[in-house]
Amino acid sequence: MTDPLLREIEENNLEWAKHLDPKVMSDLSLGQNPECLWIGCSDSRVSLSQSTGLGLGRMFVHRNIANMVIHTDSNLLSVVYFAVRVLKVEHIILCGHYNCGGIKAALSPRSYGFIDNWLTHIKDVYVMHEDELDAITDETQLQDRLAELNVQEQVANLGKISFIQQHWESHQIPAIHGYVYDIRSGLLKNLNVTIRSNSDLRTIFHVY
Repeated sequence: MTDPLLREIEENNLEWAKHLDPKVMSDLSLGQNPECLWIGCSDSRVSLSQSTGLGLGRMFVHRNIANMVIHTDSNLLSVVYFAVRVLKVEHIILCGHYNCGGIKAALSPRSYGFIDNWLTHIKDVYVMHEDELDAITDETQLQDRLAELNVQEQVANLGKISFIQQHWESHQIPAIHGYVYDIRSGLLKNLNVTIRSNSDLRTIFHVY
């Protein structure tokens, strides 16, 4: 007997496929040429296709807990490398979201087991902005602001990646942008933290 969830997925897929343009699907089957790489949170409440309106083939995607850019994460680095050097995307969007479980967990002294190691990177962001964050007494506002600051720092972390800097030198792309998605309203907020070249980074991080 098929599990109800699997049956629902299969039936929904059949219904969805009925409305697809055969010409579009045929073209997509020949290869992909996305315009951007989206790095976001794994949260199930964030739907990229619905919130951005971008159709099939226009967005390459990587998701993890709290949209982190960790320089030893070979999974993320492989996705970014493929997007930048092979697909030649012109934009990378680093998008966090309010009411993020990873942000909440990082603010808590509770142990979450293995994930504590991942959450440490979010705690590092807190320490970088400790004076500002310590002054916020409202818990929701604190979580929201840490989510924004986390996006800001992950945008910078993307710029520190060696092959992105090398690509900037030869191609002047990609531009890296920071956004936050508000689950409460469905709106995207542009944080106006964009970097486009090595000059947007502190000299110590430059790689030639």
